Amino acid sequence: MEYEIPTEGRIPLLDITIPIHWENHATLMFGVWFVLVPLAIMIVRFGKGKPRTYGIPRGTPKYRFPEITYAFHFYALYTAIFLAVGGAAFAMLLTGGFSGTLHAWFGAATIGLGVLQIVSGWFRGTHGGRKDKAADPEDRSTWGGDHFDMTPQRWWFEAWHKTNGYFVLVMAVGAVATGLSQFWMPLIALAFGLVIAVGLVAAVLLQGLGFKQDTYQAVYGTHPDHPFNKRRYQAMFDAQGEKP
Repeated sequence: MEYEIPTEGRIPLLDITIPIHWENHATLMFGVWFVLVPLAIMIVRFGKGKPRTYGIPRGTPKYRFPEITYAFHFYALYTAIFLAVGGAAFAMLLTGGFSGTLHAWFGAATIGLGVLQIVSGWFRGTHGGRKDKAADPEDRSTWGGDHFDMTPQRWWFEAWHKTNGYFVLVMAVGAVATGLSQFWMPLIALAFGLVIAVGLVAAVLLQGLGFKQDTYQAVYGTHPDHPFNKRRYQAMFDAQGEKP
């Protein structure tokens, strides 16, 4: 049964009927999931800067490089989820609820997994490291933190956050594709193709040129006594049958 897209919607609290401009909904959602979110991912993936021995200098403000890359990622994703939830809620309000179409299911999955990305961030644990405000730069025993020590909590947070992020984008592709099948917008379709093509080329070039850096070493540094560096070096030596 073909779904008939409503052209008018009722706002219950105000008891008024208004025309629905689906092009505004499409533009908002496309801007969120294929401009803002990919930009947040690309910047944090390729904009961390080369690692130093002790990582990001202590006291670096959030608006200075490289801290600004992490701050942008954080605030951009919060903004994206806020706009996406608002856009979806307003559409459901005007149309009387969940439509049950394929587009609606893809959209719900995208937003649901996106919200879980935000929620997972609340469980990423403490930072730690030499640059931590609570640490004494000269006393390594005060540098402890979930990220610096790479505790199981931090390990599983990263496993979820990075993997789920890719699933969110897959669901977003499905939402845009099914949305265009219901409400065709040539400019959105063209922009959709361009974003995917440009994103692919940019990611390959930036990866090939060496802009992708290890997150742990970019934040905390390459010093071999750092807990996670030590564990990785030990694993490498064990694999090669050598002693560190």
